[in-house]
Amino acid sequence: MDIIIYFIDFFIHLDKYMPVIIKSFGIWAYVIVFLVIFCETGLVVTPILPGDSLLFALGSLAALCALDIEILLISLCIAAVAGDTVNYAIGHFIGPKVFHYEDGRFFKKEYLIKAHQFYEKHGGKTIIIARFMPIIRTFAPFVAGIGAMTYSKFILYNIAGGIAWICTFLLGGYYFGNIPAVKNNFTIVIVVIVIISVLPGFIEYWRQRRITGLQKSDS
Repeated sequence: MDIIIYFIDFFIHLDKYMPVIIKSFGIWAYVIVFLVIFCETGLVVTPILPGDSLLFALGSLAALCALDIEILLISLCIAAVAGDTVNYAIGHFIGPKVFHYEDGRFFKKEYLIKAHQFYEKHGGKTIIIARFMPIIRTFAPFVAGIGAMTYSKFILYNIAGGIAWICTFLLGGYYFGNIPAVKNNFTIVIVVIVIISVLPGFIEYWRQRRITGLQKSDS
């Protein structure tokens, strides 16, 4: 329980903890944030890492010359793209084994076919939009791999989405993070970023529930 409380505290007070990490680890701070971004996008088991808020905080620190913005932009874009690529590869490798049996207890081959069709039709939009949605961005490339979305199509949207995500939040923090109104209410800004990030997911979930409800009532 203490670990959870500490994680939440760290998450909403990145403006206080990141300078300590930078001071303690020096150049290795770049490696640490690289690994955080890579793991959040590359490992299905780490979807709760603070991607959006971390990027914003890093941008604001770079504006104060605590970090080099160019190094952050290049390294974290690589981390984001590499993470999704690894996640896709894991899904692609596991997929055929998971759906090996036609009538498995938990998985059916027809699900794999439907996932493939969905990502072939909506894959690009899904991969890019998912970048801006916490938790969902961790699972999107994994499901794309399971759904057998062609890699040549996936990698283009992966690169575009990864660069757009990193630049949006990193440069957002760089140019706006040290405005007095933002800096003095950094915790509130972080919470707002999280809410805005997850809002599209909740809206889509509510829309799908509504459509399902209407279909059931019509039948």
